[in-house]
Amino acid sequence: MKCNTRHSWTSSGRKESVAEHSWGLAFMAMLLMDEFPDLDMNKVIRMCLIHDLGEAFTGDIPTFEKTMDDEEKEQEIFENWLDTFPEPCRQQFRDLLIEMEERVTGEARLYKALDNLEAVIQHNEADLSTWLPLEYDLQFTYGSDKVMFSPYLMELKEEIDRQTREKIGKG
Repeated sequence: MKCNTRHSWTSSGRKESVAEHSWGLAFMAMLLMDEFPDLDMNKVIRMCLIHDLGEAFTGDIPTFEKTMDDEEKEQEIFENWLDTFPEPCRQQFRDLLIEMEERVTGEARLYKALDNLEAVIQHNEADLSTWLPLEYDLQFTYGSDKVMFSPYLMELKEEIDRQTREKIGKG
């Protein structure tokens, strides 16, 4: 995950690694512990840390390019890798991944919302010259549907959108 880079750029002008994204996401979850006292934030942090492990094998494919075939391939490779894990670790990972995919629990919904928000925040930190034309709209829409369950996250998304408008305006 350290060696595979993402579509995103860092504020210092280099590509972000998948590991950096996952760490940043887990750090966000840790910072928000007090905002979600009814959730198992240790579980959310575990979700954040493992959510892109499949990309260690396939590399990162930006969300706007990723197909169902890409997702299925990534899932298959990841499942085969998980088969090599000893129990009970193998089942713990599988259970966590199922919960993340179903997004029924508060923990899974929070992890996914933060995953989307972190990507938008990272784009705001990168130089505007690294943005693709489609990202000007994507910055405002990406993650909007994922935050609807939480007034706190909706407010956070509004603030991120404000910062996006400011960045584009200065561009």
